[in-house]
Amino acid sequence: MSVVESLERLGGVATRAALIATSDRVRVDRAVDAGDIVVLARGRYALPEVDASRAAAHRLSAAASWRSAAQLHGWELLHVPDQPDITVPVKRKLTKSQRAGVVIHRGDLHASELEDGKTTQARTLVDCLRNLPFEEALAVADSALRHGFSPRLLVGLAAGARGPGSAQMRRVAELASKEKANPFESGLHAIAAGVPGLHVRPQVAIYELRFLGRPDLVDERLGIALEADSFEWHGGRAALARDARRYDELVVRGWLVLRFAWEHVMFEPTWVRSVLMAAVAGRSDRRCVTCRAA
Repeated sequence: MSVVESLERLGGVATRAALIATSDRVRVDRAVDAGDIVVLARGRYALPEVDASRAAAHRLSAAASWRSAAQLHGWELLHVPDQPDITVPVKRKLTKSQRAGVVIHRGDLHASELEDGKTTQARTLVDCLRNLPFEEALAVADSALRHGFSPRLLVGLAAGARGPGSAQMRRVAELASKEKANPFESGLHAIAAGVPGLHVRPQVAIYELRFLGRPDLVDERLGIALEADSFEWHGGRAALARDARRYDELVVRGWLVLRFAWEHVMFEPTWVRSVLMAAVAGRSDRRCVTCRAA
């Protein structure tokens, strides 16, 4: 897998350490030198589209917004946009050539909602949570929390929202967590959230006499553990051996462990949902595995 492909799977923005873990130092440095990836900040890299959003916003005297602003804030995305998201004033007229190569959003932004040619973190979250598909909105919220955005402020933004998309904002704020390691896990959580009877939480520590592990997503009542398995995050022989031991010990103690690849979540969400629904149907008469152990 190329460095660019790895960066796309990591959410379009990644630390140097994360990129090197999926490739190596030489290939990462070569990708930077070739312009295949760009330096977003010290030790942090992004796809060239990030620079394109800056340039487009400057060209149109507008603001990078939505997913483009999220990337500029250093947040990972579930789907990296092909074209920059740009917000221009409602009444501004644009020529066909000005519209080319960008996605135009209309909105009159207050000065307090702008910084360095992009929307602020709060305004970016409002735009993304209100308007993006649910799974993408959740990935943005999780990323923001991982990078230090206040959970209390996130909840406050959602609680105060009114109009179209406000219900989704509150749902996303309810499920968002910095405990999810990457957009891949956010995508799996979004699918699970739509399965009746399934209530998962991220990174729940499981103890049965001793510590067994901390799966990506856990429904304690049904005894179901979901793992977002990808070479980018679980690669290497040592990780394979560790994960195999953990899965086996959970299974023999009554847990149902379901493992999903990145391709499943990104391209086969309907199949993933069908598997989760079948799992819930087969486990609904079971009581809490964790409670039983206690």
